[in-house]
Amino acid sequence: MTTKTQNRLLPFVIVTFIYFIVGFLTTVNEQLQAPLKFTFLSDAGSLKNTLTTMISFFFFLGYLVNGTVASKWVNKHGYKATIIRGLLFMISGLSMYFISSMVGDRFPDLGIDFSDVFIPYGFIIFIIGSFLMGTSAAIIQVVVNPYVASYELGGTLPVQRLNITTAINSIGTTTAPFFVTLVMFSGVSILDVQISQLLLPIGLLILSVLVVTLITKNLHLPDIANTRAADGEKLTRKLWSFRHFALGVVAIFFYVGTEVAIGANINLHAFELADTGNPMSFFGKTDIIIGGMDLGIHALLSTLYWGGFFIGRGISSFFTNISARTQLTVTTSLSAVLAIIAMITQNLWFLVAIGLLHSTMWSCIYSLSIKGLKKYTSKASGVFISAVFGGAVFTLLQGGLADVFGSWRWTWTITVVCELLMLFYALFGSRIREKDMVDI
Repeated sequence: MTTKTQNRLLPFVIVTFIYFIVGFLTTVNEQLQAPLKFTFLSDAGSLKNTLTTMISFFFFLGYLVNGTVASKWVNKHGYKATIIRGLLFMISGLSMYFISSMVGDRFPDLGIDFSDVFIPYGFIIFIIGSFLMGTSAAIIQVVVNPYVASYELGGTLPVQRLNITTAINSIGTTTAPFFVTLVMFSGVSILDVQISQLLLPIGLLILSVLVVTLITKNLHLPDIANTRAADGEKLTRKLWSFRHFALGVVAIFFYVGTEVAIGANINLHAFELADTGNPMSFFGKTDIIIGGMDLGIHALLSTLYWGGFFIGRGISSFFTNISARTQLTVTTSLSAVLAIIAMITQNLWFLVAIGLLHSTMWSCIYSLSIKGLKKYTSKASGVFISAVFGGAVFTLLQGGLADVFGSWRWTWTITVVCELLMLFYALFGSRIREKDMVDI
């Protein structure tokens, strides 16, 4: 019995660890926005904020373009083969980051020049790498979400397993901001960072992911029955005919949109406040310098925001008697209130607190959306993952509004709108119609 339990646990652990890597590198990509704004885009003129947020835009564009492709791979090749393909895309994306850093360091004056804007070729290569990294994350999530939700692990519910996996993912997102600040840029002030500092840490990341890929290739990951159509099997219903799923896709579009916008742009807002003489403080201190290294309030804001995900998901994994619908209703309502307070007071710590509430929303929306889909599940996961493109749309939209308004302050209205639309899904859109519960 013990051996059987261990054999059931190991695949779950492997998939969860790979999801940790996805979370870590997703946030590394976001946290590189500020350093690249001060290095690659120092001469970007009136489009500086818009171009900076293009890093996140291209990352999540990978979800939109390749999410459904990944679900086809799952149906044709299975979960293990698909996750390995995702890891290979990850290596390709990191390699583009490496090349970008080399070009930016050795040929800083090569680029596109128009009006008051100069875009280095190194930056263009970087956003191509960002697209590949987003593709990797999309492919892996298409595997992880249905795998974890459907995997039989004694004494657990689907929403619990998703919360456990996403909690481990949050360890990656929580540690990434300080990895960028302390490891990649050695704790120097944001004004003094050099693009050449990326070369060694990115090289080590490439090597690490390569090792994980080789290990995964040689491990046993069992397939999950009744979660994907057989190769060549025709599915008789359109996915969009399931109303709770279709509205769930819309809900996740807005969820990821505001989740990523806060994590990616909160530090840019913090820099703006510092430039206008109103710097953010932490227990009365506007600088965090330890051992001569500047940890940065901006990094702390992002770390605590993503840290809220880890704490919230860890706690919610014990919520065996609270439904996903109830959790989503409460968290979206409170998040909208916090965003409004943050705008009125210009206190970004209220936005940081939203991370705790955002922590369970993915698991809630996903589990509500795929309920009853059976063999449509893997295909649904690909479409669902494509909706993560919201992270690109809202991050870029907010950056553009910041350039138009001349400030980030009121751009957080986007967050309020997103939270209210998710609240609508929790209260009404997630309810399953009788005709969508037939034996499919």
